Amino acid sequence: MIIAQLSDFHVRPHGQPAYGIVDTNAATRRAVDAVLALEPRPDCVLVTGDLCDCGLPEEYEIVRAELARLPMPVYAVPGNHDRREVFAAMLGEGSSYLPKSGFLHYTIEDYPVRLIGLDTVIPGEDGGEICGEREAWLAERLGEGRGRPTLIFMHHPPFAVGVDGMDIMPCRVSPDFVALIARHPEIERVLCGHYHRPIQLRFAGTIGFVAPGTAHQVALDLRPGTQNWFVMEPPAIAIHVWKPETGLVSHLQPIGDFGPRRPFVLDPAYPGKQQAVAAHV
Repeated sequence: MIIAQLSDFHVRPHGQPAYGIVDTNAATRRAVDAVLALEPRPDCVLVTGDLCDCGLPEEYEIVRAELARLPMPVYAVPGNHDRREVFAAMLGEGSSYLPKSGFLHYTIEDYPVRLIGLDTVIPGEDGGEICGEREAWLAERLGEGRGRPTLIFMHHPPFAVGVDGMDIMPCRVSPDFVALIARHPEIERVLCGHYHRPIQLRFAGTIGFVAPGTAHQVALDLRPGTQNWFVMEPPAIAIHVWKPETGLVSHLQPIGDFGPRRPFVLDPAYPGKQQAVAAHV
């Protein structure tokens, strides 16, 4: 099973770049193009929040048109830049996976890996939350899985990443939530967005994974007490590949034109040449 993860489109009204600089709409188009160029194509696409910048209907129209270009199923969860009701109305039209009201949680059972989408949004706040009601919903869904391989995906990371500018707007969770994740070793990853950087860490017995944004990134700054700044580092999509013999393996694919593929031409003096020729590396 191949899963593409896109995150943080921040689509804007036509002609209004983000922060007056970033053409996030063109970046979203390039991200969709990058998915279409994958061979083999993914079985599905996950979008981990902030599809729009202000949650406006006109922004969701653009998002909907871009995602409609993808021939495979697309499953999205909202982020703090989305508006839950508009998100559900605009993206739920013609699809059956999104709830019609309440938290936009859902489970997809159509693949070898179960997909559980969580709505972490707190209206009016940068950060997110897994409250008691959301935690109870997740506990029920995990109990129904009977140990099947599972991916949880949400916008806000439920873990600290050691970067002060990011950790001031986390997903608030209780120790019970962490214990719940730890009780289910079938959880292959907790996939997130929000931080606009590729980040991985051990979390509650599984792996927490933050995908980079498809447009601008947050500059890496490990100094204490610093704020976030954005930077135009290369965007990327995440590719998660599941096989029974390996479990889930995650890759990052930069978005852009980096020229053609080229063969490795080995120097005659290379000491591992005989074995490398056989392996083509």
